[in-house]
Amino acid sequence: MKKLAVIILNWNGLDLLQKFIPEAVRTTVSPQADLIVADNGSTDRSVDWLRGNFHQVKVIELKKNYGFAEGYNRAIEACSGYPYTILLNSDVMVSEGWWQPLVDFMESHPDTGACQPKIRSFRNPEYFEYAGAAGGLLDRLAYPYCRGRLFDRLEKDFGQYDSVAVDIAWASGAALAIRTDLYLRLGGLDPRFFAHMEEIDLCCRVHAAGFRVCFVPGPPVFHVGGASLEQGNPKKTYLNFRNNLLLIHKNTPRDLGKRRTFVRRMVDTAAVVMFLVKGDFANARAVMRAHLDFPRMARAYTDFPDRDILRSLPGSDRRILLDRYIPWRKK
Repeated sequence: MKKLAVIILNWNGLDLLQKFIPEAVRTTVSPQADLIVADNGSTDRSVDWLRGNFHQVKVIELKKNYGFAEGYNRAIEACSGYPYTILLNSDVMVSEGWWQPLVDFMESHPDTGACQPKIRSFRNPEYFEYAGAAGGLLDRLAYPYCRGRLFDRLEKDFGQYDSVAVDIAWASGAALAIRTDLYLRLGGLDPRFFAHMEEIDLCCRVHAAGFRVCFVPGPPVFHVGGASLEQGNPKKTYLNFRNNLLLIHKNTPRDLGKRRTFVRRMVDTAAVVMFLVKGDFANARAVMRAHLDFPRMARAYTDFPDRDILRSLPGSDRRILLDRYIPWRKK
């Protein structure tokens, strides 16, 4: 058995596979690594195209679209024999040697449960990409941000984060390397999230289990981003706001979590106002619906940590709303 499974989840993404699979095959398939496509019940002949053109790619056919979270859970369970797994988005262009530093780092640092490479923008390659950049962080109110990205402000990459591997709060699901046994022991991605922020929730559980999550400098990968739902899509807005509240609820002691989600919901009201001022009524409704659905979904969770995991994470000393909108910082 090889040591690494690189798994791409596909759902009706034939155009993305045609664009990105050739380079993924060239740089990944080796005596140490397999490239696997888990298909979420596609109807666009993705599987037929793969099997007809890339026999080196292993294919797992799922019966329907289980979403990002459950789709990966089923695929990784089927690949449980690999010591390491990388979840790789279908809209990522990889570069030569991209995965080796991740596996090498986890092998030499047994206390590291998950890590990510540098993620730059496919559309604007000199800049970091929104979903991951040089490692994910969470602020005091659990708003996600990154080394290289503060809200919508993206830094140009000139090597400012390349010196050493560092601890981060979360690794991006665009290119998330994790110990396979740890992933399965922690229950994988939460299928109730369906999509968006499920990797942040998983990384919180990695931290709670006593492992580190790290950014590992090395060859970058280039993420298109928004291949399923573009930024500003009301469905994406809904999932982000709802799942962020669920993230706080799950990963905070019960009473503290109630107080923190209350504060977050008050702060989120500013987003509703912002959307209304812009005349973006669809996204304003998406935030309000997220807040209405959250209490119902929160009842499904009955186990809570006995310590404040979120406040112990790297970056949790920051208040990024103040950093971004009061001093008008961009980094």
